Amino acid sequence: MLSRFDDYPIHQVPIPIAHTGSADRNHYDRYFFNGYLPEGEIFFGGAMGLYPNRHVIDGAFSIIRDGRQKNVYASGRAPVERSHTQVGPIRVEVVEPMERIRLIVEGAEHGVEADVTFEARAVAVEEERQVRNFANVQVMDVTRFTQNGSWSGWVAIDGVQHTIDPRVARGTRDRSWGIRPVGEPPGGAPASMGNQIFWLWAPLNFDDRCTYIALFDDAEGTKYYQHSLIAPVRQSATDPTIDPGGIAKLMRNTDFTIDWEPGTRRARAATMTLQPYGSEAPHHLTFEVLYTFQMCGIGYSHPHWSHGTWHGDLEVGGSEWKLADVDPMERHNLHIQNMCRVTIDGQPGWGILEQIAVGPHGPTGLTGILDPATG
Repeated sequence: MLSRFDDYPIHQVPIPIAHTGSADRNHYDRYFFNGYLPEGEIFFGGAMGLYPNRHVIDGAFSIIRDGRQKNVYASGRAPVERSHTQVGPIRVEVVEPMERIRLIVEGAEHGVEADVTFEARAVAVEEERQVRNFANVQVMDVTRFTQNGSWSGWVAIDGVQHTIDPRVARGTRDRSWGIRPVGEPPGGAPASMGNQIFWLWAPLNFDDRCTYIALFDDAEGTKYYQHSLIAPVRQSATDPTIDPGGIAKLMRNTDFTIDWEPGTRRARAATMTLQPYGSEAPHHLTFEVLYTFQMCGIGYSHPHWSHGTWHGDLEVGGSEWKLADVDPMERHNLHIQNMCRVTIDGQPGWGILEQIAVGPHGPTGLTGILDPATG
């Protein structure tokens, strides 16, 4: 089936753009965003995903203000045109690729509205490809790029508008695509695979540099995926927005410690040491958690709005909760982003420590599938 993009020389396989290179039902293509003001007075997150082989598009937007997280969700039938990046009240506009992205949310009915624009502070970094098999089944084959930036515009909760000042508002966006578990279970025999997952992601913003840190550990603490870089902040509008190689410095190794909040699997503080290649001195990072953004507010592991699930031609809904009332040990609450005050080599900054911790992790003392940390 042809679409407008077929008129551009961008084909990767000998089929129209509307078709995927894989018949895997878990094929996806997604936007993710977060943004925050200094000290975390406002935090917002957004996502939009397309699942061509499931014929689903979905999106969500969430805002934290004064200890309350408020969310709007939308899901519908996927368009054939890949340039159509809207579902219900949520729209993504690529104003200038790799430089400026606009996110518009017209969710007044559910008390969530926004018109915010992301502008690159540093280069977009292609992360190393994430491939993971369980026995003979491939469950992950993903390409992703990540970029740190500033935000401008406004967000509103229940009609009360809050200005997002680009001089101080920071955040991160990513784009990922490939194969990752989404949507309803595929059926067939029950999977005979382990439940362990330990994931850390730390895109951080400082005055003169940004970090891109992504780690997967197994139960013994062996890193089966590690991709950590430091990139300088762009100094002018003519500075690159895509790293052709060499702008962001790749780290050789990343060590970390986590101080768990007792009775949970949530960090209350953490440290990281980034070891560069060559003779350059290590970089030391500290994380002080201010509060926690629930990723289920934008669909991740949500009991109803989970990514890629079919809700009919269009369904829109909302939810909200007080952060203090969230049960941190509920399965759908394990995927989180901790809003953090951070330092690198003593220099202050801001950012997030995203985490998923299911199953044992020997180095940080986690045991069982969901046994909480004892402190």
